[in-house]
Amino acid sequence: MSAADPVIRIRGLRNQFGDQVVHENLDLDVQRGEIIGVVGGSGSGKSVLLRSIIGLGHPAAGSIRLFGEEVTTMSEARRTLVERRCGVLFQNGALFSSLTVAENVSVALTEHHDLDTSIVNRLALLKIALAGLPLDAADKFPSQLSGGMVKRAALARSLALDPDILFLDEPTAGLDPIGAAAFDQLILTLRDSLGLTVFLITHDLDTLYTICDRVAVLAQKRILVADSLDVVETFDEAWIRQYFQGPRGRAASRAVNLPFAPPPAGR
Repeated sequence: MSAADPVIRIRGLRNQFGDQVVHENLDLDVQRGEIIGVVGGSGSGKSVLLRSIIGLGHPAAGSIRLFGEEVTTMSEARRTLVERRCGVLFQNGALFSSLTVAENVSVALTEHHDLDTSIVNRLALLKIALAGLPLDAADKFPSQLSGGMVKRAALARSLALDPDILFLDEPTAGLDPIGAAAFDQLILTLRDSLGLTVFLITHDLDTLYTICDRVAVLAQKRILVADSLDVVETFDEAWIRQYFQGPRGRAASRAVNLPFAPPPAGR
C-alpha cells in the first residue's frame, strides 16, 4: 500500500447477532497518522466495530482492509503478523490480575519474540515509562493501582510491540477531569513522537475537541459522517445535535477555543 492509502478501509460492513443487525452497509476510512474519534449512542456498536477491525469479530458481510490486507479472509498465520502492528487498550484496562504491571507488558514480548529475559524486562520498563508511569509501578499488581494508573499500565501493554495503530476503547472513562486531560495529552504526545495512528472510541467531549483530527459518528447502523469537528457538530441529525449542541458540547467547544492565560507571576 502507498503512504496515501488509508491504513483502515471499511466498505459495506454488516455485523449481526442472530436477528439483531448492529451495522448495515457501514463505510469508513482511517488515514495514516491521524487521531480519529468514534462516537455514538449506547448500543450503537462502537466496540463491535473495533473488534471487527482487529479480527476478534466475524462480520456477516463487507470488507475490512487493514494495512491494505483483507482482514475477513486473512489466514491465521498472516493475522498474527498483522496483529503485531496493532496495540489495543480495552475498556477497564483488561489487565491480567495475577501479573504485575511489568509482567503484563512482557506477555506480548515473550509471545511474539525470542528474547533474553533481561531484554524483555528492559523493554517492559521502557514501555511503562512511555505510558507516564513511575518505574516503581512495574512491580505492582493491578489491584494496587489507581484507576488512572490502570489505564496507563494497559497503555504500556498496548505499546509493547511498537504498533503502527493504537485502538483505544473509552480510555478516559472513569477518570477525573485532571487525569483525563493528562491522558489525552499523553496520547497526543505519543502520536506525534512515535508516528502512530489512533482509533479512539470515546464519549468524552473534551477528548474529541482536544486531540481528535476527525470524528466519526456511528448511528442508524452506519457511519453518518466522518469529518473535522466543525463539520460534524453542524451535521443535521437529531443525535448529533443533542450531543454536540447540548450544554456539555457547547462547554467543551468553548473551553478548547479559550486563549491560554499564564498564571500570575510568583505562582
